[in-house]
Amino acid sequence: MKYRFLILLSLFFIDPVAADVCATGDLGVVIEREPGNVLIINTTQHKQLGKIEKLGDLSHASVVFSRDQRYAYVFGRDGGLTKIDLLTDSVAKRILQAGNSIGGAISQDGKLIAVSNYTPGGVKIFSAESLEQIADIPAVYDDGKLSKVIGLVDAPGQRFVFSLFDAGEIWLLDMRTPAAPALQKFKNIGKQPYDALITPDGRFYIAGLFGESGLALLDLWSPESGVKKILPAYGQHDEKLPVYKMPHLEGWAIAGDYAFIPAVGRHEVLVITTDTWKLVKAIPVAGQPVFVMARPDGRQIWVNFAFPDNQQLQIIDAKDLTIENTLKPGKAVLHMEFTPRGEEVWVSLRDDNQVVIYDTATLAEVKRLPAQTPSGIFFSARAHKIGL
Repeated sequence: MKYRFLILLSLFFIDPVAADVCATGDLGVVIEREPGNVLIINTTQHKQLGKIEKLGDLSHASVVFSRDQRYAYVFGRDGGLTKIDLLTDSVAKRILQAGNSIGGAISQDGKLIAVSNYTPGGVKIFSAESLEQIADIPAVYDDGKLSKVIGLVDAPGQRFVFSLFDAGEIWLLDMRTPAAPALQKFKNIGKQPYDALITPDGRFYIAGLFGESGLALLDLWSPESGVKKILPAYGQHDEKLPVYKMPHLEGWAIAGDYAFIPAVGRHEVLVITTDTWKLVKAIPVAGQPVFVMARPDGRQIWVNFAFPDNQQLQIIDAKDLTIENTLKPGKAVLHMEFTPRGEEVWVSLRDDNQVVIYDTATLAEVKRLPAQTPSGIFFSARAHKIGL
């Protein structure tokens, strides 16, 4: 097994220059969707370092990272939770914790892993160190029904926030005392919340609604004020197009004083001011937006689309709120990930079996890497960001 870290046995006998050393901040993973593989990549050197094979159903895989950025926790659609050691190209631990999982989060202190499940509906909490189960929170509503759980994020104060798709509720879970989890439930927040984001400062949790117009907003500084409905009238009387792929909100599309939100069933990106949560502008785009993601400096907003427009990307200028450029990198653009300071963006092209890297200043193509049906791209810098 190849080790990429230096064990200092003696300052006199080991030459640090000659050693095969790799800093964890340079690392990330690419999900190979169909074979269920995870590629370990170096974001500075633009190359693949290793591959972990056959990790089950990764068709909707997401990833979080340990505080030291050494371990990646992969959440599989089949309920698999896998802890990968990025420095040794190995599986540190793997469990099957549910029948159908949709994602997860890591706690503020890095000690707890939370997983949101469709089957059975609920959230399970595990030790980040051992993956031993610490808590089971069934998403029970209406006298015994179980709801699918979506939009699970970490929040300050050793808390997790998530939404119940079937119940139309938001739950706030306090894990400061792991042996006695504390729940606060917010009911009647809107029909069918489908995904959610938390703002980069960890204050506002926003759930998108599929069953009705608008979004649900919870101020975590003042949870006693309850959930507020924002944009309740947007598109209320307009005919929606068929939805080929649900939009994703967990990209932190917050730039300056604006939030950029993909519209459901429409070819628009909604711009909302974060002081009043009112609609500023609906920007027409090339298709139904899936990911709407802000470059780390907030100046650019990158948008990809559902079928049949998923061969292109559009870039919004956050200063002028206009389309700056349109790119056509290849077939089936599924995911984007910015380098920590945003000088590059990595884009997965599922049907071209490639990952393409762009310079975000010039939009020049930097490199293409082979990958088998790539989907999610996740860099270890996420370890130090709320909600990612």
